[in-house]
Amino acid sequence: MSRVFNFSAGPAVLPEEVLRTVQAELLEYGNSGMSVMEMSHRSKDFEEILFTAEADLRKLMGIPDNYKVLFLQGGGYTQFAMIPMNLMINRKADYIVTGQWSKKAASEARIFGTVNVIADSADRNYSYVPDLSDLNVTPNADYVYICQNETVHGTTIKTLPNTKGRELVADISSMFLSEPLDVSRYGVIMGGVQKNVGPAGVAIVIIREDLIREDVLPFTPTMMKYKTHADNKSLFNTPPCFNIYVCGLVFKWLLKLGGTEAMKKINAQKAGLLYDYLDQSTLFHGTVEKKDRSMMNVPFITGNKELDAEFCAQAEKAGLRNVKGHRSVGGMRASLYNAMPIEGVKALVEFMSEFERTH
Repeated sequence: MSRVFNFSAGPAVLPEEVLRTVQAELLEYGNSGMSVMEMSHRSKDFEEILFTAEADLRKLMGIPDNYKVLFLQGGGYTQFAMIPMNLMINRKADYIVTGQWSKKAASEARIFGTVNVIADSADRNYSYVPDLSDLNVTPNADYVYICQNETVHGTTIKTLPNTKGRELVADISSMFLSEPLDVSRYGVIMGGVQKNVGPAGVAIVIIREDLIREDVLPFTPTMMKYKTHADNKSLFNTPPCFNIYVCGLVFKWLLKLGGTEAMKKINAQKAGLLYDYLDQSTLFHGTVEKKDRSMMNVPFITGNKELDAEFCAQAEKAGLRNVKGHRSVGGMRASLYNAMPIEGVKALVEFMSEFERTH
């Protein structure tokens, strides 16, 4: 077996240890006589998988008892609609736009009400995070929305915005479990798991109980109500069982490593290796202001599109896969998620150094 170093932004690298467990349990989970892919979501075996996964996630994130954890289908994009459907009771919400994903979320929310963009970094192609300390928050806005880590543009909001009493809603898809978060500072946290937690097909929503309401927007379908899923412990309909099972294995892997505090140290070391190289390179340049750099997604360029394309092609051949930047930005991007081993980052830096020497 020859595994490559996969720098994809999502679906992304999973821990090899987790994949080997999946492989070993693929035909039969425990003593069930069947694969997780075959078992009923109403069975005791799957309920144990689901409830253990939730308990482990609560432990990893320190989720308070007054928050519900929901495992939902549809990925992060579906949440762009579910959030306003369930929360935009006054039909007003404030959005902070720091990249492609918060921009898409704001666009979707406009279907349901008035969206006020109270901070925006489009003026410099989302290469920085604006000052969020004293925003012009709409007095009766139902919530303030952020994408805390922008996967495409490689920025992270490191100091949460002053929402002036409004609920904070955050998309944390590409930084999920990469570092500790104080859940109590958010009304809703959501994320698609395919970047840093598991295989595509699941969104995890962590929502404070008082925000799970009956009086959602009147046209909201049953499946799009948080209350539907909270009342049924994520088992209202057939959930993505196998994907949740893999997420649960990732949670156990993280707990064994020491949780999010330990993971933050490892991730800082990995990102530091790449950023230190970029800062001294005469060929490659990072595209994000230093203070706002993401540990998870590192975009960089040479300044020459043809050279960028050559680099990506040669990297693929060298077993450094999926380093091509997002189509809307160009250049290169290395996603250094939890499961990316430090050896992968070292291999990338060595390859970049050799490419620079020869070009």
